[in-house]
Amino acid sequence: MGELDALTICVPTPLSKTRTPDLGYVVAAAQSVAEHLRPGQLIILQSTTYPGTTEEVVVPILEQSGLKAGVDFHVGYAPERVDPGNPTWHLRNTPKLVAGLTEECRARTAQLYETVVDTVVPVSSTAVAETAKLHENTFRAVNIALANELALMCDRLGISAWEVIDAAASKPFAFLPHYPGPGLGGDCIPVVPHFLSWRLKEYGYSTRLIDAAHEINAAMPLHVIAKVADALNDQGRAIKGSKVLLLGMAYKPNVHDTRESPSLEVMRQLLARGADLTYCDPWVPTVELEGTLHSTVEWTAEAVAEADCVIMLAGHREFMDEPHWRDARLLVDTRNVADDGPGVWKI
Repeated sequence: MGELDALTICVPTPLSKTRTPDLGYVVAAAQSVAEHLRPGQLIILQSTTYPGTTEEVVVPILEQSGLKAGVDFHVGYAPERVDPGNPTWHLRNTPKLVAGLTEECRARTAQLYETVVDTVVPVSSTAVAETAKLHENTFRAVNIALANELALMCDRLGISAWEVIDAAASKPFAFLPHYPGPGLGGDCIPVVPHFLSWRLKEYGYSTRLIDAAHEINAAMPLHVIAKVADALNDQGRAIKGSKVLLLGMAYKPNVHDTRESPSLEVMRQLLARGADLTYCDPWVPTVELEGTLHSTVEWTAEAVAEADCVIMLAGHREFMDEPHWRDARLLVDTRNVADDGPGVWKI
């Protein structure tokens, strides 16, 4: 490590059960770097975190080496921007935010990333870059919550939320479509807004919109369960004892990631209600839930035929290429992949 000219810290920053940021991985990484730090090195934090982390947490740890940040070595912040499974936007063509403890730190950080990305976007401070990253994900969380609430409203109005959104999207300005689903997943959008909520409590500020968005998104798996109950009830069945097939345990199509996946909560709720449950996900061979290991079944017409109810949770390409779900007796569609028709229930 000591022979490197530059290195980045890009480690997880999870939330505790009380939605408090856990910087344990960042602290451990910074301590490891401090043990080998030498003059002239550039240290860049990439982890998503609350405003002030770089200056208030990382820099003091690095300075335990006896070297002075911004004088003897350089410190930058450049948040990662990744959209797993996106075929269009990747590391090279996604603009990179960069900031530094000093102007020289920022310049060196920018110089490094100019070798791997097409566009570098310098900002005035590490706190600005940290907050910008949080705002990007909060924007998504809030707008998805708005789409989810629209789905709840349209369900009561007897109209399609997707049709409403597509109609609104015909406006060529001042509208960016977001779509409803079974809830939020991944390690960013469901988690990151709480960094702002937690940090702003120190300033006596309540992030009401962020908190409301979280409540709406977190409640969507229960809305899915209610739809499953209604669909089965329409056939004279209860959830208990019914054969239910979940399609997709990953949090989004065509990825392996199940972190914060709403599919896990849907599974948990159905098992608690006594469903005879199986799942299919070509990207997720096994799922451990509350100490029990569940394995995927093969994606076949027979798996669909055996189910009393099929729930589309993540529209993997395998499901789209071989749409056996079209033959399901009951399909609860949380992703709007199916046409309206008998036996199709939309959230």
